[in-house]
Amino acid sequence: MFRNQYDTDVTTWSPAGRLFQVEYAMEAVKQGSAAIGLRSRTHIVLGCVNKANSELSSHQKKIFKVDDHIGVAIAGLTADGRVLSRYMRNECINYSFTYESPLPVGRLVVQLADKAQVCTQRSWKRPYGVGLLVAGLDESGAHLYYNCPSGNYFEYQAFAIGSRSQAAKTYLERRFENFTDASRDDLVKDALMAIRETLQGETLESSVCTIAVVGVGEPFHILDQGSVQQMIDAFEIVGEQEGPAAEPDAAAGQDASAEPEPEQGAAAGEGVAPMDI
Repeated sequence: MFRNQYDTDVTTWSPAGRLFQVEYAMEAVKQGSAAIGLRSRTHIVLGCVNKANSELSSHQKKIFKVDDHIGVAIAGLTADGRVLSRYMRNECINYSFTYESPLPVGRLVVQLADKAQVCTQRSWKRPYGVGLLVAGLDESGAHLYYNCPSGNYFEYQAFAIGSRSQAAKTYLERRFENFTDASRDDLVKDALMAIRETLQGETLESSVCTIAVVGVGEPFHILDQGSVQQMIDAFEIVGEQEGPAAEPDAAAGQDASAEPEPEQGAAAGEGVAPMDI
């Protein structure tokens, strides 16, 4: 069975029941720079990795404000994400003008999914090559949704998309039980730690990531680089304090065993590069 016989049209099914162009669009999301989201009862935090095409260019914006209570982070084709965020913004404005109340997050996500699904059923269109993490707060509480190019949408406690996102997912899966009752600063800390997992050994700085927050009494906004760097520095200090505290215990164990082999192993382990994902 040859794939190129069935991927020339988005409406053509393969004998295995697959739409290859939709799968290609989902693959574009996996190739984009990482984006993460996590929520508590009162706040939602979005984060993304700033990735420039070259050293001479600036990075493209990956987090967009939709309304005071809704924002999105994207991974994939940035142009498609910009168009969809503008569509969401117009829907919020129209709903607010008509009903004089904020648009519920779930309703907007369904409208966005329906718009994406139409592109999988029209031969003269192509699927949107972007995945969106939609963070919002309404009368029913805090919400975090993932909208897929296939037209599917899912609600999450925490999620990560884009390249190297599996490392962030692993971190979030270990910590998600604490997110429900977490404070705003704790969520931001976990978001930064999850972003650091996707960097694969690169130094985490405010210039390589963007953080946005929305919550009760706090409209959606993107944190400035100074505030993000202060948080990163505080977390790094805590990590350095925790590291030396474990060294006396290790030294005591070495003295008791009086064996030189553990010292050689420890010295060799310091230069080992992080495991590839």
